Amino acid sequence: MQKVLVSASHYDTLCKDAWKLFEENGFEVVFDPAKPFPSYTTEEIEARSDREDIVAAVIGMDDYRDEKKYQALPNLKAVAKFGVGVDNIDGELAKKYGVKALNAPGQNSNAVAELTVGFMLDVLRYVVPLHKEMEKGKWPRYMGNEIKGKTVGLLGFGAIARLVAKKLTAFDVKVLAFDLYPNEKAAAELGVTMTTREEVITKSDIVSIHIPATPETHHLFNAETIASMKDGAYLINPARGALVDLDALADALKSGKIAGAALDAFEVEPLPVDSPILECENIVLTPHTGAETVESYYNVSMTTAKDIISVLKGEEPLHCVNR
Repeated sequence: MQKVLVSASHYDTLCKDAWKLFEENGFEVVFDPAKPFPSYTTEEIEARSDREDIVAAVIGMDDYRDEKKYQALPNLKAVAKFGVGVDNIDGELAKKYGVKALNAPGQNSNAVAELTVGFMLDVLRYVVPLHKEMEKGKWPRYMGNEIKGKTVGLLGFGAIARLVAKKLTAFDVKVLAFDLYPNEKAAAELGVTMTTREEVITKSDIVSIHIPATPETHHLFNAETIASMKDGAYLINPARGALVDLDALADALKSGKIAGAALDAFEVEPLPVDSPILECENIVLTPHTGAETVESYYNVSMTTAKDIISVLKGEEPLHCVNR
């Protein structure tokens, strides 16, 4: 039987409808709930006895930029990212091997947007550090900051950033945004001022990152960029870990240049226990959990399952990034 290899977490518990959809269409779902970090290395793929039966893959953080992976899966027809960002899939390489690269745009946007706004409130009010102090039996008095009246800069103005802007309309803030392909109509409707990348970075009290990781944006937030931010600004990264130089950010947090930061993605995942960022105080760190909601898992799993089935039936999928 043709198989769909799944390495998206919680697929057996939160994605039962998608699993059933695959089975109803004659495909066996292969998922290992015991795998602590569900992605598969190329070596693990090469060692599988059933690799010639695998015709599609639903992936999380697996690296599909390695040509050997495609060579190890000779009958692969589709690889679907369980989410939006496809920086771990080489679309042109996939096309070379006749593989459709798929994703699920917009299906987890609200989950990430809600976490982003939560991050802002957390770091402004020092929520996590105060909680840690109370765990020690202490009762600290810390003067936080209100989000009202602040300037929030959105680096990127795609689906997630637009939802963040919409949610921020209730907080009486000024919102700046930069995007390579600005949606002026959406900006006008949301009261957002489209401007340059430099102005977003240098004029905002809170900078929230919503752009993909590319060779051009690698370590975009390095020591130089962080130095150009407002003194006492806050940095939010619910996007991709490679966008931020963690060591430079840790230095800025320790010096007070940056008042607080919240990060959901890291260049190396899981985050190494000796990372300097863990020594900082006013931080909120979450393990790439932006899309981890019951609602988004249902949406993403059904979207990717339907597109994979379309590909395997010889039909055109709705969401393909390497047509």
